[in-house]
Amino acid sequence: MEVQKFNYDNALVRNFIFATLVWGAVALLVGLVIALQLAFPVLNFGLEFTSFGRVRPVHTNAVIFAFIGNAMFAGTYYSLQRVLKARLFNDLLGKIHFWLWQFIILCAAVTLLAGFTTGKEYAELEWPIDLMIAVAWLSFGANMIGTVIKRREKHIYAAVWWYLATFIGVTILHVVNSIELPVSLLKSYPIYAGAQDAVVQWWYGHNAVAFFLTTPFLGLMYYYLPKASGRPIYSYQLSIIHFWSLIFLYMWAGPHHLLFQALPDWVQALGVTFSVMLIAPSWGGMINGLMTLRGAWDKVREDPALKFMVIAITAYGMATFEGPMMSLKSVNAISHFTDWTIAHTHIAGMAWNGGMIFGMFYWLIPKLFKTPLHSKKLANTHFWIATLGILLFAIPLYWAAITQWLMLREYTPDGLLAYPIFMETTIRILPMYHIRILGGALYFTGYIIFLINMIRTIAAGQIVANEAAEAPALVNTQTRSETGETPHRWLERKGVRLAIFMFIALSIGGIVEIIPMMKVQSNIPTISTVTPYTPLELAGRDIYVANGCYNCHSQQIRPLRFETDRYGEYSKIGEFVYDHPFQWGSRRTGPDLARAGYMGSSTYKTAIWHFNHFSKPNTVVPRSIMPSYPFLSEKEVDLTMIPTKIRAMRMLGVPYAEGFDTQAVASYMADAQKISDELKLAGVDVKPTKEIIAMIAYLHKLGRDISPAGAANNDKK
Repeated sequence: MEVQKFNYDNALVRNFIFATLVWGAVALLVGLVIALQLAFPVLNFGLEFTSFGRVRPVHTNAVIFAFIGNAMFAGTYYSLQRVLKARLFNDLLGKIHFWLWQFIILCAAVTLLAGFTTGKEYAELEWPIDLMIAVAWLSFGANMIGTVIKRREKHIYAAVWWYLATFIGVTILHVVNSIELPVSLLKSYPIYAGAQDAVVQWWYGHNAVAFFLTTPFLGLMYYYLPKASGRPIYSYQLSIIHFWSLIFLYMWAGPHHLLFQALPDWVQALGVTFSVMLIAPSWGGMINGLMTLRGAWDKVREDPALKFMVIAITAYGMATFEGPMMSLKSVNAISHFTDWTIAHTHIAGMAWNGGMIFGMFYWLIPKLFKTPLHSKKLANTHFWIATLGILLFAIPLYWAAITQWLMLREYTPDGLLAYPIFMETTIRILPMYHIRILGGALYFTGYIIFLINMIRTIAAGQIVANEAAEAPALVNTQTRSETGETPHRWLERKGVRLAIFMFIALSIGGIVEIIPMMKVQSNIPTISTVTPYTPLELAGRDIYVANGCYNCHSQQIRPLRFETDRYGEYSKIGEFVYDHPFQWGSRRTGPDLARAGYMGSSTYKTAIWHFNHFSKPNTVVPRSIMPSYPFLSEKEVDLTMIPTKIRAMRMLGVPYAEGFDTQAVASYMADAQKISDELKLAGVDVKPTKEIIAMIAYLHKLGRDISPAGAANNDKK
């Protein structure tokens, strides 16, 4: 048998490791900053670039794509070459992937802080960056698939199944969710509107967690856990069941983020059903991981890498039990729009993803740089500090969620809301936010210890950029099924067919849930009184999105008594047919705004109220944690963009009259002058072209088209 010599590409792995170490510190530091801003709003500084709504998506994108993403690529590129016994397919593709990914991260940070965002969680980046992501991701996929094709191992190991599913899954998600109509270099509108956009976004949002934060890390678990423990994976059969059932079921679960909301019941039911079913394969994977360590628990007590992996796998089990439970309507009524969701995501991100990254790096970096770990004592210290940090971060948020929910739904003996003002609940949970800061600070401190340990380890060692290796040449891979070979073992020899089956399994859920939602007449009944946004309101909506107001305010009233008593008539699917993007939100740090402009409701506020609230929130709502926005009164709206936006909306199906784009600026100025005059009567002189005028107009639009129950709400075409 011919033995072939080749080299592993360790330089690319090293580069992604370095990027992970740097971006991890940045992502966690920014997270600590926004935790401080929530508890101490003065730390927003009244500046547009430092306000919570701008900084929060920088944190989420930095954690997901910069810290976790770079670590995923490092671990994948190292393990892929070893299990396939082949150098990466193309060195140039690897370099393009690395440098373009880092450039994307920089562009993301700059544009998000500058207010250029699509306004959709985990998919905030504008269209030029989306295109760059596509190029970088295809470079990664092409390199991986090319390596699979030229492999020297007959069967494709389980870890690579997960890597391939990650590439295919994220490609599908990114393409479908990123279809948008550009109106300028850094501004676009999604082609989907309202409920359509909500379904597509949370199909993407939930499965971005699944196929960027879960499936690749399960692949890393299947490689690095056996390597670090010296034990083979517990069950090959269980790994097959775990893989196929998980990738099929995950794609159906997105609508569980939209329960009790303006969405057809059948879509919500599918989301709940498949979410509950996910418990079985998820826990099958957890069991497969933990049982791999049977007989190796003495080593776990000594090895910090294994300690972190055990915490990670346990957190994976907890998060994948908690997620399906939160998809049950009875539980979702409590958890949604509260800090429960924030706690849940951080258990996954800090413990599951973070734990696997730390465990993987404690094993990989000494191996790659051919030197012992600088300090096992520091690593163990990191483990205990990080674990304590996770607990102190998450537990107060669960506590805050239950506290807020109980207060929001409490009634007096007379049948009135006990806490009609939302701010009363926010004040009550502020101590939990303070404890959360302590937990985040501990986790960040642990990361600094980890960073020092890694730097000292790297400095003491030396990497072999092109590591020599040899393996027998692969022959007869295209022969018919071997005697006694199971169908799955046969499939493992057929990389292309394996990928085709993955694509089919991944596509079904999205096709069933999304395509029917595109039929507006049958699935989205319209409301005759709902009209398109005026040019002024549209500009105000764009400013609302740019400042990340959706991070704290929802625009979706659920049909629950304590919500309708507090905010007004529950939201209808036909209200949102002109919304590009939808703005239903996922967390209420402030009250819901769906009926903020309906003059007959208790939530209606005058123009001067809004002006004062944006300028100095604490003078209007004592102890408010809302950032101040004095810059809205200083910044001018770019009126030259108004006709372009109207034309774009017409292309998306919004029924503006033909030629209205030529009259849009005049319409804008006429409407803006009315609000400017109203403010002048209250003693405030603001030019009609300032952003604050457009923002007030948008808030006055919300809910204004919807009459009380029994009137136009039921007037459907």
